Formats: sequence, C-alpha cells, structure tokens
Amino acid sequence: MERKIRGRWYVFLLPTLTCFAIAFLIPFIMGIGLSFTEFKTVTNARFVGFENYIAVFKSSDGFISSLIFTVGFSVVTVIAVNLLAFFLALTLVKRFRFRNFYRTVFFMPNLIGGIVLGYIFQLIINGVLLNYGYTITSRWSFGFWGLVILSIWQMSGYMMVIYIAGITSIPGELYEAARVDGASSFRTLISITLPSVMPSITVCLFLSLTNSFKMFDQNLALTAGAPSGQTEMLALDIYNTFYGRTGGEGIGQAKAVIFFIIVAVISFVQLRITRSKEFDS
Repeated sequence: MERKIRGRWYVFLLPTLTCFAIAFLIPFIMGIGLSFTEFKTVTNARFVGFENYIAVFKSSDGFISSLIFTVGFSVVTVIAVNLLAFFLALTLVKRFRFRNFYRTVFFMPNLIGGIVLGYIFQLIINGVLLNYGYTITSRWSFGFWGLVILSIWQMSGYMMVIYIAGITSIPGELYEAARVDGASSFRTLISITLPSVMPSITVCLFLSLTNSFKMFDQNLALTAGAPSGQTEMLALDIYNTFYGRTGGEGIGQAKAVIFFIIVAVISFVQLRITRSKEFDS
C-alpha cells in the first residue's frame, strides 16, 4: 500500500501546483508580456516593444525618486528591526516572571493590518506634530521617520520570535564550556551566539528586506506619498501609475517587472552572503 501511494505522488502534488499556476505563475507570465504592450484590458493589448521601459526612466513621474526613498527606508528599517529583535530575543530567552506575556505583547503588532496600523500611527504622530504646527505630510522627513517607526514597531516582534527559536536551539554545553574558559558575555555573544543563529539571521534579513521593499498598505495610509510624492515608495508609485494615469497601465506594468527584478536580485545577493556565513560557522 505504501509503495502504491509513493508511486502516485503527483496526485497529491497536482492540487498545489494547479493553485500555484493559476494564482501566481500564469498571471506573472501574462504580466511580463503586458509590460511590452499598451493596453486598457488584457484583450486589447497592442505591442509597443520596450517603449514602456524607456518611458519609466525618461518620464518625470518620480520612479527614480521612489526607488531612492525605498532603498534608504529599507536600509534603515532592516538594520533597526533586526538589532531590536535580536536584543529582545536575548532578553526574553532568560527565565523570569511573565516572560511569555512579554513575548506575546511584542509579537501582537504583527497581527494588525497595514491600513489600520497606518491610520493609527498617523493619528499618533499628527497629535504630536500639531503641537509644533506641523503634520506628518509637512516634510518628507516626517513621513520617512514615521514609516520607519511604524515598521520597527510592527516587524520587530515577528523577527524576535525567529531569533528566540534560533537562540534556544543552541546547545547549552557550548555556554558551559565558555564559562569554564572564563569567556566574557560579549565574547560568548560574538563567538557562540551570533555564529550559531546565522540561519535565523538569514531568514530575518530576508523577510525584513523584502517586506520593507514591498511596503504598500502602511505607506498609503500614513502619508499616501505626500508631500508631492516625496514619501511615495515603489509599490505605491506603481499603483498610482497603473490606476491613476490615463494610459499608464503598460508603464505601470513595466515598473512592476523592474521592481520584481530589483527585489529578486537584492534578496538573492543577501541570501548568498548570509548563507556563506552559515557554512563558515
């Protein structure tokens, strides 16, 4: 019986592959094709070659500025989120009262939807800035740091859980040996903890990096790109081009393909670098 089931593995795999093809693969391939066309709907597409891609970089609609803003935001957010998450993990692996309660509290922001969270932070930040005669859309820097703070608050708890799993999987014998040798806490952190949790670091860097680049809901709710599109991230720029400009569907689709390539390349490089550190450890 077991041999017969193994021989029919494709029967169990078929539903998953079908859903993957319908929900992702086919739309993805169609999207690449549509980026070379001018269209209103998928049935009236007219092939225009690379005109859409040329228009992305020749037009003054802010794609390059959105890319620069997104990169800067992602760098700051990824570093801050992972440093805070790792610090929280180091603190919350220790045994003390209400440890699980604190873990739950720090994880809960990840469960709140991006739109809701964006409007909540808009109210909070504007409540502070109005005391000085400003709003979050008065300057691009207010929007930038508002998005950074929002992202740190939302993502740190999730990354913390992954780091906790990595730290708790380290054999206790390693720490015992370090104590016997008289290693300091800092030396133990550098020589044992960090190398041992490199797989967790790889996962957390990948998730925080891709989430930062793909941020849309929070950006839309918090600033909507104001002032004058200076806080418009790439995902929001693509959305506004596709749905907010007459005849911009093809250009928006070309931007989406470029966006995918950028995120894929950066993520691939990050995975190669951090995985090589895993092997070294």
